[in-house]
Parts: sequence; C-alpha cells; structure tokens
Amino acid sequence: MPSEAKLQSNKETAAKIAEELKASQGTVLVDYRGINVSQDTELRAALRKAGVKYSVVKNSMTRFAVRELGLDELEKSLIGPTAIATSTTDPVAPAKVMSDFAKRIDSLEIKAGVVGTNVIDLAGVLALAELPPKEILVSKMLGMMAVPISGLVNVLNANIRGLAVALSAVVEKRQEQEQQSA
Repeated sequence: MPSEAKLQSNKETAAKIAEELKASQGTVLVDYRGINVSQDTELRAALRKAGVKYSVVKNSMTRFAVRELGLDELEKSLIGPTAIATSTTDPVAPAKVMSDFAKRIDSLEIKAGVVGTNVIDLAGVLALAELPPKEILVSKMLGMMAVPISGLVNVLNANIRGLAVALSAVVEKRQEQEQQSA
C-alpha cells in the first residue's frame, strides 16, 4: 500500500497534467522510444522555439488527468513511454514540430492529439500539421472578406456616379431653360 505522502504526490502530479491539458489549445502525445540524446535535444530546442512545452509523463498519472477532463479517448494512447507537447497559444505548433521530427526520426511515433477539447488521431495530427501558418490563414481570410467589400464599394460608387450624372443633367437642363427664357 502506497504511503499517504506518495498518494498526495501522485494526486498533485495528475492535477498538474490535467491543468496543463486544460490550458492547452493544442496537444500531441508521442512515443519517444529510440531517439538518441542529440535528437531529443534538437527536438526540445525546436519545441521551445515554437513556444511548446514538452514533458515526459507517467501513463498512470495521465490516465487520471484525462478522465478528469473527459478526454477518455486518449487512454488507449497511453501505452508505452509517453511524452506530451502542449501549447497554450497555438493549437497547430505542437503538431507541426512533432510531425516534422517524426518524418525525419523514424523512432518518434505520434500517438494522438487534442485540439481544444477534441481528441484527434494520428491522421488528425498530421492534417493539423499541414495547415499553413496562422498569419497566412488570417491574410487569406481578410482577402476573401475584402472581395465582397470592394464589390459593395464599386456598386455604391456606381450609384453615386449615376446620381452625379443625373444631377448634372438636371442642372444643365435648367440652365438651358433659363437661357432660353431670358
């Protein structure tokens, strides 16, 4: 039977993992077996640069955390060594970095991911990783929004031009009538 101190420590660890998962916008679980120290160092540096937190976790503690958050679908991914990459600012960053490294390092295996509160499988993580950067998506969306606005401006300008032409014609006609009556 574990001691009271050990039980308390385990509860705190599970609570930390749950807190991290809850705060995360994007999460990726990986099996890191087989990567060497230099590859791990390179991976951690790339994750830090992308603003992603990376930690090796105990599956038993993670099970408690995912149950608490209602992410029960992740339990089937908690087999073998597990590391979690989380980002509180960019839901795509963990998927991009892990996907890039998994392509280069065969032994790094992506297990699953979470976006918001939705659990995604390997295919979902890979699809997420293929999304263009946030800045490009925002600029595309703004470009799409600008097209209808510019069309509206052209329509409004056409109506104003038509009104100006009509008013000009009325003014000219009145001037002609005044000249003829004078």
